Amino acid sequence: MKWGKWAITVVTHNLWWKLLSLAIAVAVWGTVANEPELSTFATVGVEYRNLSEDLEISSDPVSSVKLELRGPSGELRGVGDGGARPEVILDMTTVQPGERTFPIGDGTVKLVPGVRLVRAIPSEVRFRFERHAERTVKVIPRLTERSGYEAADFSVTPDSLTIAGPASRVARLSTVLTDAVNIPAQAGVFDFPVNAYVDDPYVRFPAPPRVTVTVTVRKK
Repeated sequence: MKWGKWAITVVTHNLWWKLLSLAIAVAVWGTVANEPELSTFATVGVEYRNLSEDLEISSDPVSSVKLELRGPSGELRGVGDGGARPEVILDMTTVQPGERTFPIGDGTVKLVPGVRLVRAIPSEVRFRFERHAERTVKVIPRLTERSGYEAADFSVTPDSLTIAGPASRVARLSTVLTDAVNIPAQAGVFDFPVNAYVDDPYVRFPAPPRVTVTVTVRKK
């Protein structure tokens, strides 16, 4: 009997507030349920995680994919317009050197509740992976002479730099060039702080590639 009274008390306590909350919930559900279902396309960037520091992506990167989405108009309205954007996240935990294809689907696409993925364009993306490599290469200055003057001698400090990137691309390079150094139209010894440049977009300098080119200029 005591249990029955306790149950009745729990149910009837703040009864009007409970009924009001229930009515609001039903109204919200009815509004959402009656929203027209629409479709849209959203272009999103491709993100990845858990790639080993010992590996490099050596293929042309896939920077974005197009997603066809379907859901209530209220949910789709915020996509790409300040709302929660869809995300494509690839897990590269088990990647090894070589080619690897990743399907774009429910397991890799993150969506807001109520929105579902119809298809992805492209439906899969492929990457080529190589071991990370580093090597030290010589720095070659690019000297531009003026009429009537020439470089009698030159040196570069430091005369070599470290490059890093996919192993096959790093192996192709033995030198890097500096920015152009314009020799002045007067004799003397001159220092030119310049940057070195590596002519491969997949290869980089781990440290700032700043060098000093010292040129001894003489009159021809």
